[in-house]
Parts: sequence; structure tokens; C-alpha cells
Amino acid sequence: MAKKAKSLLFSSSSPKSLLSSFPSFTSLPASPLNQTFSQSMMEETVEATESIIKKWDPNSPSYTKITSLFSHSRKEAKEFIRCVRDLRRAMHSLVSQQQHSQSSKLVLAQNLMQIAMSRLEKEFLQILSSNRDQLDPESVSAHSSISSNSEFEEVIQSSSDDEDDDGHELKKAGESINQVEKASALVMSDLKVIAETMISCGYGKECITSYKSIRKSIVDEGLHLLGIEKFKISRFNRMDWGVVEIMIKNWIKAAKIGVTTLFRGEKLLCDHVFSASSTIRESCFYEIANEAGLNLFRLPEIVANKENKTQPERIFKLMDLYTATSDLWPETEQIFHFDSVAAVKTLALSSMKKLKISIHTCLMELEKTIQKDSSKGLTHGGGIHKLTRSTMSFISLLSQHGTVLSEILVEHPLQSITVDTRLLESYFTAPILEDENINNHEISVHLAWLILVLLCKLDMKAESYKDVSLSYLFLVNNTQFVVDAVRSTTHLRSLLGDDWLNKHEAKVRSYVANYENAAWAYVYIALPERTNSTIRISQEEAKTRFKKFHVAFEEVYVKQSSCVISDAKLRDELKVSIAKKLVPGYREFYDKYLRQETNIEMLVRFKPDNLENYLSDLFHGTVIFSGSSSSLSSSSCISLGCVRN
Repeated sequence: MAKKAKSLLFSSSSPKSLLSSFPSFTSLPASPLNQTFSQSMMEETVEATESIIKKWDPNSPSYTKITSLFSHSRKEAKEFIRCVRDLRRAMHSLVSQQQHSQSSKLVLAQNLMQIAMSRLEKEFLQILSSNRDQLDPESVSAHSSISSNSEFEEVIQSSSDDEDDDGHELKKAGESINQVEKASALVMSDLKVIAETMISCGYGKECITSYKSIRKSIVDEGLHLLGIEKFKISRFNRMDWGVVEIMIKNWIKAAKIGVTTLFRGEKLLCDHVFSASSTIRESCFYEIANEAGLNLFRLPEIVANKENKTQPERIFKLMDLYTATSDLWPETEQIFHFDSVAAVKTLALSSMKKLKISIHTCLMELEKTIQKDSSKGLTHGGGIHKLTRSTMSFISLLSQHGTVLSEILVEHPLQSITVDTRLLESYFTAPILEDENINNHEISVHLAWLILVLLCKLDMKAESYKDVSLSYLFLVNNTQFVVDAVRSTTHLRSLLGDDWLNKHEAKVRSYVANYENAAWAYVYIALPERTNSTIRISQEEAKTRFKKFHVAFEEVYVKQSSCVISDAKLRDELKVSIAKKLVPGYREFYDKYLRQETNIEMLVRFKPDNLENYLSDLFHGTVIFSGSSSSLSSSSCISLGCVRN
């Protein structure tokens, strides 16, 4: 389309075809008197323009050959433009009177027009080349809206020629913008008036060719300075992901400047300079920005297509890249709205779609990674597994990208994933969100499902412990870690909701109760029964009960001393629960028989106070003693609510 527009634009732009650009009027025949008067007026106009136009002949030996008309005297520049327009009207009138089409005045007018166009072409090129600071995209972008009527035009049409020209024009350029922006607006208006004058006189090709060449080089240079380079896909696929991550980070910064400043500024400048013709605007912007725009948006698509892209950890950079491209989409769509540059929009949109697919693939791979985790090592003392830490860290980070994930998951709901629906229904209830936003609902369901997959995997790992109590303690620690991670992550807690937290906290408590029964039931059974104070048992039976309890306690204590409970509050609550079941009964039995039976005291290995202290050392993962009962000692204690002697 741009090429077609170009051929239509420049079919009659050479000086030799100048006369053909002034077609004859098809009007009622004028009287000979009127024709003579009109011709006379037009010939006078041609003569009036001769001196000012020839003064600025770029081929003349005078100083004007090396002097810029627009920078030398803006008043003369306006006068020059007025003369050119008057000359064009005079030529138009003379040509319409066909019998005078070969008059000497018409030949003079044509020669003057060629001189004028040569001067304006030189001025146009010089303004473009020497005012790059005023025409850089950042300065141009500062004009959020540019008047379609050039202030230069307003000055030309103004009837007041007495006031200071430069001050008037700068004032017209906009009192609300700073000096740099004023200078930029002034230069832009100069380019516009020259372009419109040359195009109206049939010399559009010379003007537009210079514009395209210079502005394209500026855009290409701008992308180069931003670090946007061309590279082969085969070379990109061989790059390490660490290198690609750096490229993505740099691209996000570069793309924002490229779209919001470089391309936006270029579009505003092009629209302003060639505001008189939408066809010329499209043709120019296509030549200047199409290739550069495609080069800019090529990286997101290549990253989305990169081989071996499915590693879950890559999802965050992919989401950053998608977010940046998506944020730029409204302005990209607006800037590249011409049909001729639609390929840039298509590439940007295609990149976003492919990135969404890659991100969803990473989510699927995360689920598979959890399910396929084959680490055999059991965590010391039933502690937190590295799979729990890494997965919850991953999910917590995912929750901070809720907007992106919501857009993706609404297109790939959980129901499309192959899951055990019975497990989903029995074990998991989708979070109820206050705003009932469908997009938030999808991400909430998906993150909760990933946590469920993790918890199921932890159930399987718990079975690897030979000791049932350790299995439960492992579930206590890991489930509590999951709950803490959700509670402490604002986004994740918001997505899963308090109902989810309450259900999983209840599950932790049930695991704690199961652990206590499995680990300490043997000691509880061995504890001497609390009897009526008036009923006494024999000395031998008291010895037997003390011995039985000591053996049971030491056996369990040695085994449980290496256990770990990571959560401090949970750890203290469990110690208190165990102590309340042991210490009061043991203290009562101890006081009843030790105070009167001194010979039994030699058989008692520890006092009730020591029993409390032994319990206070539990669940830190440190073995206090091994084997020898005489090594039982205590270095610390906690308040368990028991009365000590």
C-alpha cells in the first residue's frame, strides 16, 4: 500500500512536469477585458516575487548561497514563503488562460519556482540535519498534542507585521511549555510550512525523500543506543538462560523508551510535518519505523519460542516480558495504526500470545516437577523438606504476579488439567473471594491446587519414615510451614482466603495430636496411676512402677530428642501438652513414696523438676544424651504450670 501511495504521490513531481500540476479551469468564458486585467495582475505578481526569490538562489555567488534563510531572518523567510505561494497562484492563473501558456512571464515564473524549490529543499534538509536536539523524539514527545495549524502559518496570515517576529512566534509556540519545547515546536512548524509549500508546488518527492532518509537514520541509531540489535534465531537458541535473562531485563527498559519516546515522538513529528496528507504521513512513517518496530518486538517472540523453555523457574522472566509488552500494547496499537505498519502490531500481539502459552507451560511443568520429585533423603528429625521450601517460595512469588496469571489461567482453567477430581472435591475447596472476580477465582484455584499437589507428595514422603511418630512430625512441620508461608504472604493469603487457612491449621493440629499419641503413649501408659491418698501399694510394687516409668521415659526421650519442630509457638504448645500429662501424676507418686521410703529414693533417677527440664530440651533437633540413663541432665527449663518443690 505504501509503494502504491508513493507512485501516486510523485508521478508529477519533477520540474519538467511543473506546468502539468496546474490544470485548466473549467468555468464560464471570461470577457476579454477581465482576462486582460487578470493576466496583468498575475504578471505583476510574478515580477514582485522575482527579487526576493532570486536573492535566495542557492546557486548565486552571494552570501545567501551559504546562509540559511530561516535562521538568518525569520521575517524574510515568511516573506519568501508568501512569494512562493503568490507565484504558484499566478502560474495557476496564467496556465488556465491557455492562449498565454507559453508567455515569457510564465517561463520566468517557472524558473523562479525552480529556484524557490531548490532553496526550500536546501532549507528543509538543513533544518532536519542541524536541529537534531530540537527534533529528538524525547523533545517531540513532550508535545502531548500538537496543533494542526502551524504557528508559522498563523504568522504568515497575520495582518500585523509591526511587532517583533521572533517573540511573536515563540509566544505562539506555546506559553505552557519550556524553552526547549518552544524551540522544538518552532523547528517543527518550519518543517511543516516548507513541506506543505513544496508538496503543493509539485516538489513533494525531493522533500519527502530527505525527510525519510534522515529520520530513519535517527530511529535506527536510537534503537542501537538502546541495545536493540538484530541476531539470528539459531544463535539465540544456543545462549544460556542466564544471558537471556539479562537480555530480557535490558529489553524491558529499552522497549518502554523505544515505544513511548522514540516511536511516539517520530509519529508526532511525522503527523505534524505532513499533516496536510494522510497518504504522505503513512508512507513516511512506514519507511522510517516499520523495520525498526519489527526489530524491537522480535525478542519477545524469540524468547517465547526458545528451545527448552519449559523449566518452571523461567516463568518469572517470561511474566516480566509479557507484562512489559502488554503494558506497551495500547500505545503500540495507537502508534502503528496505519495499515502499512500493521505488521508491527501483529508481531507484538503474536509475542504476547506465545508468551502466555510459554507461561502456562511453565505452570504445568511446576506441577510435574512436584509430582516427580524423587529425592530419597529424609529430613533430620522430621524437619522441613527442601521441596516444601522451594515450592512455597515459588508459589509465593507466583501470587505476586496475579494480574498476569489471571489473564492466562482464565484461558486455561483447572478443569482442563488432568486431575483426580474426587481428590479435588474431598480434600480441597476452592477459595471464596469477596469480589467474586472470575479471573482471581481461577488463579486462587490453581495456586491452591499446586499446594494440594505438594501436600499429597509430602504425605507420600512421610511414609518413608520407619517411625510412625516421625512421619506425623514431618507432616506437622511441613504443613505448618505451608500455612505460615500463606499467612505471611499478603497476595497469597488474599487469594486463598481465611477459610483455607483455618482448614489447614486444623489439619496441623490433628497431625500434632497423632504425633503425641504415637510417640508418647508408651510413657503415658507407664505412668503410675493416680490413687486415693489413703491407699498404699507395697514397696516392691512402687519400685516396679518407678522402674517401668523410667525405662519408658528414657527410651522415648532418647528417640524424640533428635526431633525438630520448627515453629516456636507450636513447639512450646506441644511441650506443655506432654508435660501436663506426665508431670502432675509423676509428682504425686514421687511425693507419696519418696518422702517416707528412703530406700526407694536410691532407685529414682530423676525428680519431677528434672522431668520438666528434660521436656523443655525437646524438639530442637539436638540429642541430649544416648544410652546411659545416668547422663540425663538438664540445662534449661520452661514454665509448664506445675508446682515445684
